[in-house]
Amino acid sequence: MASELQGGSKWSSKTVRDTFLQFFQKHGHTFVASSPVAPLSDPTLLFTNAGMNQFKSIFLGTVNPNSDFAQLKSAVNSQKCIRAGGKHNVSANASDLDDVGKDSYHHTFFEMLGNWSFGDYFKKEAIHYSWELLTQVYGLDPSRLYVTYFEGNEEGRLEPDLEAKELWRAAGVPEDHILPGNMKDNFWEMGDQGPCGPCSEIHYDRVGGRNAASLVNQDDPNVLEIWNNVFIQYNRETDGTLRSLPNKHVDTGMGFERLVSVLQDKSSNYDTDVFTPIFETIQKITGAREYQGRFGTDDSDGLDTAYRVVADHTRTLMFAISDGVVPNNEGRGYVIRRVLRRGARYARKYFGVEIGNFFSKIVPTVVDQLGGMFPELKHKQQDVMEILDEEELSFAKTLDRGERQFEQYAQQAKGAGNHKLHGADVWRLYDTFGFPVDLTRIMAEERGLEIDDVQFEEARAKAKEASKGQKKTTSGSVKLDVHDLGKLEKMNDVPKTDDNAKFQKGNITAQVKAIYHEKVFMSSTQDIPDSAQFGVILDRTNFYAEQGGQENDTGRITIDGKAELEVVDVQVFAGYVLHTGYMKYGSFTVDDTVICEYDELRRWPIRNNHTGTHILNFALKEVLGDGIEQKGSLVSSEKLRFDFSHKSAITDADLTKIEDLSTQYIRRNCQVYSQDVPLATARKIAGVRAVFGETYPDPVRVVSVGAELKDILENPEDPRWENVSIEFCGGTHVQKTGDIKDLIIIEESGIAKGIRRIIAVTGEDAHEVQRIAADFENRLNDLETMPSGPAKEQTAKQVQVELNQLSISAVQKSKFREKFTQINKKIVDEQKAQQKIESKKALESITSYFEAPENADKSWLIAKLPISANAKAVSESLNYIKTKLADKSVYVLASSAEEGRVAHGCHMAKTMSEQGASASEWAATVSRAVGGKAGGKGPTSIGNGINPDKVDEAIDLASEYLRKFKL
Repeated sequence: MASELQGGSKWSSKTVRDTFLQFFQKHGHTFVASSPVAPLSDPTLLFTNAGMNQFKSIFLGTVNPNSDFAQLKSAVNSQKCIRAGGKHNVSANASDLDDVGKDSYHHTFFEMLGNWSFGDYFKKEAIHYSWELLTQVYGLDPSRLYVTYFEGNEEGRLEPDLEAKELWRAAGVPEDHILPGNMKDNFWEMGDQGPCGPCSEIHYDRVGGRNAASLVNQDDPNVLEIWNNVFIQYNRETDGTLRSLPNKHVDTGMGFERLVSVLQDKSSNYDTDVFTPIFETIQKITGAREYQGRFGTDDSDGLDTAYRVVADHTRTLMFAISDGVVPNNEGRGYVIRRVLRRGARYARKYFGVEIGNFFSKIVPTVVDQLGGMFPELKHKQQDVMEILDEEELSFAKTLDRGERQFEQYAQQAKGAGNHKLHGADVWRLYDTFGFPVDLTRIMAEERGLEIDDVQFEEARAKAKEASKGQKKTTSGSVKLDVHDLGKLEKMNDVPKTDDNAKFQKGNITAQVKAIYHEKVFMSSTQDIPDSAQFGVILDRTNFYAEQGGQENDTGRITIDGKAELEVVDVQVFAGYVLHTGYMKYGSFTVDDTVICEYDELRRWPIRNNHTGTHILNFALKEVLGDGIEQKGSLVSSEKLRFDFSHKSAITDADLTKIEDLSTQYIRRNCQVYSQDVPLATARKIAGVRAVFGETYPDPVRVVSVGAELKDILENPEDPRWENVSIEFCGGTHVQKTGDIKDLIIIEESGIAKGIRRIIAVTGEDAHEVQRIAADFENRLNDLETMPSGPAKEQTAKQVQVELNQLSISAVQKSKFREKFTQINKKIVDEQKAQQKIESKKALESITSYFEAPENADKSWLIAKLPISANAKAVSESLNYIKTKLADKSVYVLASSAEEGRVAHGCHMAKTMSEQGASASEWAATVSRAVGGKAGGKGPTSIGNGINPDKVDEAIDLASEYLRKFKL
């Protein structure tokens, strides 16, 4: 590819991007790094889908005045974007994912080149920059370029953007290449309300030598939009009307991959060096023929389509995962899971590869291509590869079975003369085998079938309702008591469960030996009511039953296409492992052969947390001494909890040492070894950790983190083992400590006299709490630099609430508390200083009035004080009047439009009270205008209000009240 570019084009993809960025930087624009593809602080958006997303606060006027963005005048960047469908991905066509691979230009991940002006320049400069860059710098033929402008909209009372039209003409664009565009193509809006404005697009004709004006915006593959200039000049109000903005902005976007195809004179984005290096890697990995760029019926073996799908999906997965999106069943995570499973199925079907570590082999190529521009790809490369492998392996377990089941459903549909798969079957493929609906749709299309979407939605809704009822029934676990165990002992064909497979990965087959429901052992589940909870005992299992502080596995036990038990709890009773759950469909009979499938993606973080617990236990002993004894533990998928003996709270310094020591152990990437050892021998191992008073089996399972057990057992009493984490443990563990990634202590507390508790997180959860901590640190820094005033005081209150609720490193949280205390003390000091200044101003305002010679005989004053809505200053003023000016009737008001508050109060002289006037009536009169309440006893009344714009009206009402008493 490199030689081809040297011979045919100077525009490598890197050069195209660098040229764009350098052009605008030369014209005074600030380079702003791309924001993450997962906008974690914006829940309204599933993925970042346009370059302007990170600048929304500037457009909306909500930018923090102390942030870098507040000073930003113009910017340039290349934004990472994902469009893969989803209800919150408002700009994405839900079919974007389905279209990838079928044509030359659809991508789920793409870069958006953009330049922005935030009140710095407007249409004239934006149009000039566009035309200069395209024609003079990139050297595109001007006769192939067409531009559009907004033609206006009578219904919306919007005038045509003739200014843009004239500016294009002035730039040298021929009249017949300047085209009007409608509201859909040439008017941009952020949403139902907010900033908006006309657009001006630039289109390129790949063919040339003709007038292609009639093909613009007609979906012609050879006449394509390459750049869009949005002129943000209005605000859409809540009532739908448009108002001109005081500051007008420019927001542009140019599809990077599309621009590269134009400059490299390729008819397809996939023929450029954005993708060809990835294709070459795929070919090396799979041994497939070269990519030939065929589409539709020309791609008879489907291999070129598969090349495009795999290359596109690898990029999407890498950027999403490196930005913190982990595949799961919710929101962003589910979109990424769909992308991976769709790509994995293409890889296996068309390239014939085994699924398990396919995508991770392509990762280094993409990092080489894009790691310079997006360094997060380099930093997260190993994490991305591990997550991809785990997710692939999880899908591989069900892919074969799911495809076989699909074939049965497809044959049933065709046999019935139906060209549609039943929606309930499609739902089952998703629910049981993890087949996203769009993947099933592809498989159906390959066989000339469709999906009955209405039936699918009905099946999904029905399953959701059933699940609600089933979850209610699982609140109390099914248990075997001594009488039940006695019955089992007498049942010769029900052996104790062989659970050795719980330490292995993957599914196993087993045989149903007993079915237990409401104290009765049954031969079948057919008579068990729908949604009822029951238990199943198998001859063997790979499910982990809750024990040793580790939570049980969940998952499913199935007979493919015939029956499925959703397993929600697994407990062991005297050697019998009871799998508890409910039938999702079908039925089981004793002696049925079933497939056992635990939830690997749930067990994965449990393994991390369990090995993390061992490392934490070791670090505690190293830092706090040998007196540390384990008093209990919990290992779940979300966290680990460890209780231990210690007389006092652990200092932040010691917590830091414990975390650092744990991190060092993890970073060493030690192998984890386990083996059953005779109990007497195991007890001799130097430094071995066991729970005091616990009864252990003989032989006992020993887990060593970093030292081979064969070496340990050769000389169990060797003092070297004191420096290794060695414990008696029957739980599941990682293969190597590097899998844990990080261990962060989020809480340390006392739970009883002499007993402390530590809660910690590992893996992706540890990374997430670190991200949250970094975001909050920025919040604290912003608060610290905010100017003094009500806004800072209000923000401090919000930050304090957030700080109390934060689930982050305990050490980090302690540091944040210290910093917040310092910031808050400064705020309080500023408040006190301001209070004194305002109280002094208020008193001076009142006393200077009465001390003035012209007011010597005045007995009353109604005034707006030259201060903010300071209730304390008003109160102090009234106290002064009561003691020093008791013969005066005074009403004072103080307001703050920024806070939307009014503070007011009065003192009624005794002479006025004797005439029937009262402070409470006077204050009530004012409160009618400013809102809020007022109250007090005797000659004074104090109030607050919420209408600062009504203060002048309140002054008139206060004066009118006094006039009733002829003052």
